[in-house]
Amino acid sequence: MQQDELLIRRAQKGDADAFEMLMAPLEKRIYALCLRMAGNREDALDCSQEAMLRVWRAMHSYRRQASFATWAFRVAANTCVDLLRKKKNRPSVSLDALTESGFSPVNPVDSPERHVEADARKQALAEAIASLPEEMRAALVLRDVQGFSYEEVAEMLDAPLGTVKSRINRAREKLRGILSQNAELFFTANVYASERRKDA
Repeated sequence: MQQDELLIRRAQKGDADAFEMLMAPLEKRIYALCLRMAGNREDALDCSQEAMLRVWRAMHSYRRQASFATWAFRVAANTCVDLLRKKKNRPSVSLDALTESGFSPVNPVDSPERHVEADARKQALAEAIASLPEEMRAALVLRDVQGFSYEEVAEMLDAPLGTVKSRINRAREKLRGILSQNAELFFTANVYASERRKDA
């Protein structure tokens, strides 16, 4: 922690090397967040690069009211929302990008048929997430994919805790509804719900 604080102070004074060292542990997770939000590598790369640039430009405004990682993810999440709004269309979903971002891999010893089914499930879930409104998608990805607490997500999105919980619950309901239309891929409409029941 002391090392991070030293790097933060140096970065706030304009030390680019210190900033790179500070961001190094976060780069992959920020890119994964952008990839899940954008749905394809090209937009995710643009988003993550823009997020890094915004973090650098805003270093002077970091007041230590939250951890640096939480603050940086807040900037990244807001960057994704902004860019998606500007596009004014739903992101295209790349299966390769989903695999790269850590979507549940299939067992390598499974049969080819199982691999095809798993790919179809991943594609259906990704398209369902991509269909969500930007704010709802951001809250869901940060909570259910990135694993941040509700409180951290609220801080990142600069939204009341109750609002964040409502967005996540509504996002999960929408996903259940969408996935229920793919019963042949998901054995039950409650697959997603069962995985997240402990968060209810």
